[in-house]
Amino acid sequence: MTHRQRISSGTQWEDIVGYSRAVRVGNVVEVAGTTAVDEQGQVVGVGDPAAQTTYILNKIRRALNAASATLADVVRTRMFVTDIAQWEAIGRAHGAFFGDTRPVATMVQVSALISPDLLVEIEATAIVDC
Repeated sequence: MTHRQRISSGTQWEDIVGYSRAVRVGNVVEVAGTTAVDEQGQVVGVGDPAAQTTYILNKIRRALNAASATLADVVRTRMFVTDIAQWEAIGRAHGAFFGDTRPVATMVQVSALISPDLLVEIEATAIVDC
């Protein structure tokens, strides 16, 4: 089997739930659903979907970098939002990170995320040139 590299963000939830922030197997990096929660467990950008998206994508960038990947390697993002009417603010923040890369992107409305203050959750898949 190909080597499996696990990237941790160090949160307590990883052990409780049994997941990693990101996993790299071969040249594929999968980044788990990421929200705008800081290292102290506080929600960043309460009420501001664009600020949450920006914070999330910076967290995803750090996870990718730890797996020797970059945002330019991202081929797919999945955005889960609690209010699809906010699509443009979220989309513009996403576009600020991926305007040149243009990964395949999905945005769907969900009824809730783990905290009512969270408006956006994003997953990413990257393929790194070997």
